[in-house]
Formats: sequence, C-alpha cells, structure tokens
Amino acid sequence: MGITGENNYYEDFEVGDRYIHPRGRTVTEMDNVMVTHMTMNTASPHFDEELMKNWVVGKFGGQRVVMGGFTISLVVGLTSEDLSENALAELFLDKIRLPTPVYHGDTLYAESEVLGKEDTQDHPGAGVVHFKIEGKNQRGEPVFEGERKVLIKKKGGRR
Repeated sequence: MGITGENNYYEDFEVGDRYIHPRGRTVTEMDNVMVTHMTMNTASPHFDEELMKNWVVGKFGGQRVVMGGFTISLVVGLTSEDLSENALAELFLDKIRLPTPVYHGDTLYAESEVLGKEDTQDHPGAGVVHFKIEGKNQRGEPVFEGERKVLIKKKGGRR
C-alpha cells in the first residue's frame, strides 16, 4: 500500500497497514563525508579508505562505512511522504538496529507497518501513530530496523 503524500491524516492509518515506499535513494561518497564532518564524527571507518582496505571485522571491511546516523535519517526520510506529511511532531524513535553496513553506492529503500494508534488529550486535533520501519539495500539486505511514533494531524484539525 502506498499513499504518497495524500490521505495521510491520523484517520487514514489503520493498524496492520503496510507501506512499501516507492522512492529509493543512492548513497554517495559526498553524503557520507559531508554528514560525518558536519556532525564531528571522527570514527576512522567513515573517512579513512586506507584503513578500511585492510580491516575486516565481521560484515565490515574493504571500504568506508556510511555513518549510522545518516542511514537512520535517510530511511526515515524515505517514509516521510507517505507517513508524515501531516506530522506535527516526531515523538519517539526506538528499537533501532543497523544489521548490515551501508557503503557508498548502495541504494536504500523503506517499508513500514502501522503498529498502533492513540488519541491524545494534549492535542485534540491530532493523534499518535506508531510505526515499524525497515530499510533495505538494493540486495534486499536489512540496513535499518526501528519503531517510530509520530503526532499526526486529524482531518479538519488545527495545527
């Protein structure tokens, strides 16, 4: 199911709905270098190509690894048109796992499932929707798993 930017108010989400988000995004070397430097992440595996050529630990090795924070942001961003066009607030990110490293040139995709919904007295014109999000690379390997709660505007609700 995909709703791509329309009909994604609180009332439009039903527990059990699954979304295969249509957009993918290829990660570039510039993405990784820029976000690593902007966030002051000094971990060598993100920017030291020579180190990584000779370093093999589990799934990691042979090339620079894309920073996990970028992977998280990109996968959540890939869901935004469908899930949070009418979001008022990001409330919760939890149970985050990055099971497979992302490298320059990987293309990421996202899928989501509605786990729950709840009204909130603090914001009568909105409700909370709880999502499970999965990110995968072009080979279908999981690169991100997590849960997200978003405060989403109701139809006719005020901001």
